Amino acid sequence: MKQQFAKAAVRVQRGFTLLELMVVVAIIGILVGIAVPTYQDSVRKSRRGQAKADLAEAAQAMERFYTMRNTYVGADLATIGAPTKSPQVGDTAHYTISLNGAPTASTFSLQAVPSASTGQSKDKCGTLGITNTGVKTPNDASLKECWNLN
Repeated sequence: MKQQFAKAAVRVQRGFTLLELMVVVAIIGILVGIAVPTYQDSVRKSRRGQAKADLAEAAQAMERFYTMRNTYVGADLATIGAPTKSPQVGDTAHYTISLNGAPTASTFSLQAVPSASTGQSKDKCGTLGITNTGVKTPNDASLKECWNLN
């Protein structure tokens, strides 16, 4: 009889109860619920940084074009060597860099439009833009982190 009670006591100590297992699953669920959105926001922020760098590179290419021709008319991002997609993973770009309207003799406006297919369209900054005078959009005071304006 003593052996049966000893075996029963050993069995109780071997495993986890259903309640303990459910507590662990709940804790993991809470941690994942916090970590995943934070990670996705961080990824969107790094992609935005690359788009800002590509916009600056495209603006520099436009300025080189202007220096050589004394006009922005006729500038095309593809022919002047400016980036048109930022950055690429396979065939999918996170931002598309383009001219926002046709450039005039003395002005241009560039934009970086986030791609919906990569989830970048959920970025709070939305479409980024820069002009020949250095005006950056969005320039809303509540979105200072879009262009790191302090």
